[in-house]
Amino acid sequence: MRVFSLLLLRVSLGFLLVLWGLDKLVNVEHGLAISQKYYLGLFSGETMMLGFGVIQTLLGVLVVIGLWRRFTFPAQTLINGFTVVGVWKSIIDPWGWFLSSTNVLFYPSVIVFAACLVLWAFCSEDHLAVDHKLKGAK
Repeated sequence: MRVFSLLLLRVSLGFLLVLWGLDKLVNVEHGLAISQKYYLGLFSGETMMLGFGVIQTLLGVLVVIGLWRRFTFPAQTLINGFTVVGVWKSIIDPWGWFLSSTNVLFYPSVIVFAACLVLWAFCSEDHLAVDHKLKGAK
């Protein structure tokens, strides 16, 4: 069960990156609006947004198949950790009882971040990843 649980976790987290990356590519305006609202406009260049979309999509695919996990899992965790920082108000006060501009729908960001840490921590147990198979073939 552990192997299949890690596979499901890896595939679902990887596809989340793919979806976010593709959203930046096909709906640049949405990515720019998110950057403005949650990240102080730090990434509000159209070219930058497209570049992030490509990188995020490719990273997501690598996570899904389990290739180069030594690098992709930390990168995935960093991206999702950055998301947690961007929506911190919604994690601390999901219903907006004492902080403004919160949304209970953003609370799962901390769960996604925790899942990234679990996947990274149990990387050696993920026997269905491509790089694990390649390592075994050597």
